[in-house]
Amino acid sequence: MSGNKAVAYKSPGVVEVIDIDYPTFELKDGPGVDPANVGRKVPHGVILKTIATNICGSDQHMVRGRTTAPKDLVLGHEITGEVVEVGPGVEFIKVGDICSVPFNISCGRCRNCKERKTGICLNVNPAGYGSAYGYVDMGGWVGGQAEYVLVPYADWNLLKFPDRDQALDKMMDLTMLSDIFPTGFHGAVSAGVTVGSTVYIAGAGPVGLAAATSAQLLGAAVVIVGDMNEERLAQARSFGCETIDLTKGDPGEQIEQILGSPTVDCAVDAVGFEAKGHGAGAGEAPATVLNSLMDVTNAGGSLGIIGLYVTGDPGASDEAAKKGSLSLSLGTGWAKSLAFTTGQCPVMKYHRGLMMSILHDKVQIAKNVNAKAISLADAPRGYAEFDAGAATKYVLNPNGYLD
Repeated sequence: MSGNKAVAYKSPGVVEVIDIDYPTFELKDGPGVDPANVGRKVPHGVILKTIATNICGSDQHMVRGRTTAPKDLVLGHEITGEVVEVGPGVEFIKVGDICSVPFNISCGRCRNCKERKTGICLNVNPAGYGSAYGYVDMGGWVGGQAEYVLVPYADWNLLKFPDRDQALDKMMDLTMLSDIFPTGFHGAVSAGVTVGSTVYIAGAGPVGLAAATSAQLLGAAVVIVGDMNEERLAQARSFGCETIDLTKGDPGEQIEQILGSPTVDCAVDAVGFEAKGHGAGAGEAPATVLNSLMDVTNAGGSLGIIGLYVTGDPGASDEAAKKGSLSLSLGTGWAKSLAFTTGQCPVMKYHRGLMMSILHDKVQIAKNVNAKAISLADAPRGYAEFDAGAATKYVLNPNGYLD
């Protein structure tokens, strides 16, 4: 087989479906591939025929031109697929298995992987630590918004679904296991959400809605979601969240109207480095969310920071922010003894348990994030609508499994 279509970044605001090579068990040179990874043999890998591959807000940062992503970088790190080829070093995964792919690529061999820190694997990115499919500065593993994709360390990385028919029937939920559901859950767990907690989640995009769903699953008493997009806030209300409109100002006063107190037990940042200030017409102010979460979280509480922050942002509003340096009120965090957890979610820490919650009908994550399947050819439209604020999680359907 020689053909493969994929979604590639072309220039700020522009993605296209292009023809790329069918994957092999060797990492080839190409846009964004670390030179030290070129020629890397992958006998431990499999080739998947993609069933579902989602558009993520992290992809959107690259597409907006807010990273150093090169032209023709193939996008996509939220992948679910059917195994069609296995490398000679694969022992347990078989052709025909339907599997979820954690967005973090990890080897299963290094110190961090053995400590369940799979988001910062030491062996997959020659430039440092941590990797993901189709993402800038993460080793150059080809993205999965494609008809076919290579997955390394398959016995370790892949989560095999126990029943094919059940998996296909619940695919719109199960596709969220590759990233946003574990990421949202990680944010809630890192923030200390438990039975009876009051929780504030900044951001009502798909990750924020996944965090809200996760907080409910963990037993939170009240989940409050803040955003500036009324359509997205309505989506949060559709499954029982309280909401606050940040065009009306800082969250504290609105939280007090809901709880009788301007503070919450736990808080989650699901926005990241393109945050805007609060109030009508506010411009970009990348530290806004972090500082506001410190203000509204009870002393001794925790912040789950799952929104993406980068060290290279060519479109930032000031020189410091271009290097990832933000004006944080760290004194507030210190004085209140707040705990912070940042970085990629270690998907493998959570994905099997969340799979079981889906398979046994304990959660409806696809409904909560308003998942919608579209064709691979419609990916440019999906990116444009998502960037314009659509309250939708777009799921690409490259091979017709979701028809």
